[in-house]
Amino acid sequence: MAITVTETAAQHIKSQLQQRGKGEGIRVGVKTTGCSGLAYVLEFVDQQKPEDQIFLNYGVQVFVDPKSLLYIDGTQMDFTKEGVNEGFKFTNPNVKGECGCGESFTI
Repeated sequence: MAITVTETAAQHIKSQLQQRGKGEGIRVGVKTTGCSGLAYVLEFVDQQKPEDQIFLNYGVQVFVDPKSLLYIDGTQMDFTKEGVNEGFKFTNPNVKGECGCGESFTI
């Protein structure tokens, strides 16, 4: 079981951690929300939780709780810029459908 980040995403995360001045990495999880059921949640990690799974990519630690990992196993996280929009893009092989607004997904 794993989640990966691209080099571009890792550089963005490193930059954000440096600007913030602290943090061990980023936590990726899911929560129940939206029209399709699940949405990605991102937060900085200042201290690891005992149950965290940790994945290291391009020098960045990605923390995932065991429950979320069931939904996002195999996911690749990228950071993209399209015109004036920028943000993280998730390629999740487990997704069966997404809502029209792109905010939530189903497994």
